[in-house]
Amino acid sequence: MNLVIQSPEPLAAAHTKPLLGLARGSRAEAVDAHVLRIADADPAQRPDLEVYCATHALDYAFVKPGLTLRDFGLVAMDMDSTLITIECIDEIADFCGLKAEVSAITEASMRGEIKDFNESLIARVALLKGLDASALEHVFAERLTLSPGAEAMLDAVQAAGLRTLLVSGGFTFFTERLKARLKLDFAYANTLEVVDGKLTGKVVGEIVNASVKARTLREACAKVGIPASQAIVLGDGSNDLEMMAEAGLSVAFRAKPVVRASASVAFNHVGLDGLLRLF
Repeated sequence: MNLVIQSPEPLAAAHTKPLLGLARGSRAEAVDAHVLRIADADPAQRPDLEVYCATHALDYAFVKPGLTLRDFGLVAMDMDSTLITIECIDEIADFCGLKAEVSAITEASMRGEIKDFNESLIARVALLKGLDASALEHVFAERLTLSPGAEAMLDAVQAAGLRTLLVSGGFTFFTERLKARLKLDFAYANTLEVVDGKLTGKVVGEIVNASVKARTLREACAKVGIPASQAIVLGDGSNDLEMMAEAGLSVAFRAKPVVRASASVAFNHVGLDGLLRLF
């Protein structure tokens, strides 16, 4: 396998020799100032590489030689804490003074400590009852920020002809605006019920949980005319695991431990554009 080492800062030349030795590779090539590629690396060396890279704030990935971005047909992304830096529901809750309470439930759910995502979401949304719906616009305009490298990643995958899917256990208010802003092909999320300009504390229709995310991925792939094995999935929480398991390449982005352990690749330090440097 190729071993791709990435750093958010310029990668010191002093790392080349120890990484080549740890990987038991045949040669090392500096792709650019931030990326080192080691050929013929041994995936069995993953535990030692994990320790070294964690110590030096590096990200590593084993990649099949010759694999290109064009071998894939779709990139699917989670929204909260993946495509964007915030958890929208936590920021909405801040407008009714309940951010800490809601954030604690969100964190436990994403770590996989709350097994029933539907129950978790219903409980959090219920706490928003009576909040003026204008709070959603405030969150989008004032607090929502794209994750580092998001636009560069999307520009490149779209230029390569890949289609894009945003699938979220969050809310359509945000996914639809991001879909338009970023020219995404598909978006699917939960719908908050609003009556007379206020949130009712309820979700309308189907709740987008882990199994629905996986189904949405399959449906988007079918529309594009590819198997799920030609999809790349990026996520951070336990409700992303099912769709990540169906993908040809799964990327855990600044993710919870249970997700990092299951994904093909984990980015703990570099931005979403780290995806481009794998190929």
